[in-house]
Amino acid sequence: MNAATNTATDETVLERLLQLRHSCRAFLSDAVDRTIIERILVTAQRVPSWCNAQPWKLIITSGDATEDFRRELLEHTAVSKPDPDIAFPREYRGAYLERRRACGLQLYDTVGITRGDREASGRQARENFRFFGAPHVAIVTADSGLGTYGAIDCGAYVTTFLLAAASHGVACIAQAALASHSPFVREHFDIPEDRVIVCGISFGYEDHGHPANRFRTMRAALNEVVDWRS
Repeated sequence: MNAATNTATDETVLERLLQLRHSCRAFLSDAVDRTIIERILVTAQRVPSWCNAQPWKLIITSGDATEDFRRELLEHTAVSKPDPDIAFPREYRGAYLERRRACGLQLYDTVGITRGDREASGRQARENFRFFGAPHVAIVTADSGLGTYGAIDCGAYVTTFLLAAASHGVACIAQAALASHSPFVREHFDIPEDRVIVCGISFGYEDHGHPANRFRTMRAALNEVVDWRS
């Protein structure tokens, strides 16, 4: 009886966290207490990985370290082209393109950007490099020798980090944008060449009054992603 009750409770908690979590695009300036960040990290550390390699390493900024990174990254990206360690998708097509467009249009509609207003959309895109005002950034790296498997393991780690953060009331957004200028990030944090910069996570407390946080992306129906075989 107790086991069944616990299972039901666990299921409810997980579903609630998955529904609660979203990509936060406007943060308050309030810092997250170090003890809470450490609890998030301890939980995320339980994620499974290929051969238990646990290839992820993180750099986490607070205070002046966040502000210095924010200022210098904004300056760098204003004059430099992307140069990621992990190549961007070759193309978005079919349903993937439709979902990407839908997400972008939802964001633009929510913050009042009209279609075709490139200046406004460009300003919104640059919010990535301002970390949407977040007081903390995590830079996630993997061992280069593990290749694709190391990156996949880091993806699982990032998801667990996001859910663990949500359980503590901490908002996050995972950002490929922060890895799109890998040489700069590597130099800024003195990251060894044998580490692949996978992504960043900006995190803090959500600004619930900001319009950018009012929309939620949709999820595909099972029949779009599952092919049952018997």
